[in-house]
Amino acid sequence: MRSDSSLILQTATRFLVPLLLLFSVFLLLRGHNEPGGGFIAGLVASSAFALYLFAFDASSTKKLMGVESQLLMGVGLLLALASGMVGMVFKGQPFLSSQWWTLYVPGIGELKLSTPLFFDIGVYLVVIGVVSTIVLSLAKVEE
Repeated sequence: MRSDSSLILQTATRFLVPLLLLFSVFLLLRGHNEPGGGFIAGLVASSAFALYLFAFDASSTKKLMGVESQLLMGVGLLLALASGMVGMVFKGQPFLSSQWWTLYVPGIGELKLSTPLFFDIGVYLVVIGVVSTIVLSLAKVEE
């Protein structure tokens, strides 16, 4: 914990980070039907990690993230690419053609999955990875 950081900022951060991450998931999931999506949701999630970095330190932020930011970028790019290729491989359609599936989940009901959702999740992970890498590398320069 940094000694130069405000106790008020640290306390507020502990409450705000979960809310920001939850809001980012909300933006991600409603994105392909309404304003929002992977990019803006990734920026909101990244701002939660940046806030945590300002309140605490880089090592605490990396521990909170739980995974290296470069890995997030790679997985996100692969997921976005794979979602675009589903239509090409299985139906002979152009790259990034939307595909939809309906699953029945006990207790929830019908769940509609689509390649745009997986593409948005890929973009979400890439944005979190890129912004977090930049912010964490700037924090290391400062120290």
